[in-house]
Amino acid sequence: MDETGTDDVTRDGGTDVATEPVRLRGGIATGVGSWPGADSREAAATIVGELGELPHLVELPGRGAGADLIGRVSALLVDLRFDTTPRGYRLAPRPGAVSRRAHDLLRTDLDALEEAWENAGLSGRGHPVKVQAAGPLTLAAQVELPGGHRVLTDSGAVRDLAESLAEGLAQHVAEVRKRLGAQVVLQLDEPSLSAVLDGSLRGVSVLNTVRALPEPEALALLDTVITAQSAPVLVHSCAEPPALGLLRRSAADAIGFDLSTIGTEQLDDVGEALEAGKQLMLGVVPTKAPATEVTWRTFAEPGVRLIDRLGFGRRTLAQRVAVGPACGLAGVPLEWSRRALRLATEVARAYAEEPEELSFS
Repeated sequence: MDETGTDDVTRDGGTDVATEPVRLRGGIATGVGSWPGADSREAAATIVGELGELPHLVELPGRGAGADLIGRVSALLVDLRFDTTPRGYRLAPRPGAVSRRAHDLLRTDLDALEEAWENAGLSGRGHPVKVQAAGPLTLAAQVELPGGHRVLTDSGAVRDLAESLAEGLAQHVAEVRKRLGAQVVLQLDEPSLSAVLDGSLRGVSVLNTVRALPEPEALALLDTVITAQSAPVLVHSCAEPPALGLLRRSAADAIGFDLSTIGTEQLDDVGEALEAGKQLMLGVVPTKAPATEVTWRTFAEPGVRLIDRLGFGRRTLAQRVAVGPACGLAGVPLEWSRRALRLATEVARAYAEEPEELSFS
């Protein structure tokens, strides 16, 4: 490994590329993905500047259709694409305006990240970067079939969607790795996972329901995407509560969640995830600015108390726990978004450098 803690890199076709995937490290800060505004160059420069250990490819849903979590995937799928409906997105028989726009916006964002990467002197160094995409279960829950029902209601369509996503993400990761000469971490966002498992999704009418997807089926679909990747995979869920039991059993290298959603009943799942070798990404900084003045210590405390309560040594925070905002930051003021990243970075630094010395009244 080099001085940055990443694996050695070799030159391939004139571009530095990483030879081995890097794990999501503990004691670092990163973002969830979304960001306010519509300026991809400014956003990329901010993220690379603020999140030096693990910057990410920014999502800017404020630009409209094709830029949000679900619509963006239309630029990543292989042989599938989306169109819009009054309710959101549906599978379309041929490329249309939404797919073209999603593709153009993703190209713009990649160009902006590559420029920021070069300006920061990171090109070809094997420095880690994170890219995000909606996971297969959230896609199946939120995208409609041409007839109006959720993709989740058709098991064949769900499999096709998962396989298309797996192939498309593998290509996306390879492109980012080559363009930046970077190690890549892939984040799958599954905000709808809990609803998929508990059957709380509504159908096209009050008389039409969407069955709960059995956990073995859900796990197989998620692992279809995870195991197809050459990069380590983090599965993140902002659901309340997150489906930690399923995520622990998945092939993911790491799982991420909003720490404020974890109650006593989820503690065993968190502990078992750590015992199973998973890395954690804890959402410790809220997406909305608190009403009172806060410091990094305010947000460091819950993670410390979690590890203490589970009976793990404090060095676990430095070795196995990354931190970030609780969820995406697209819907909050830019001023708080920037401060949230700085606070997360300060928490991560405390976890990395002095976890044993942290104390709270």
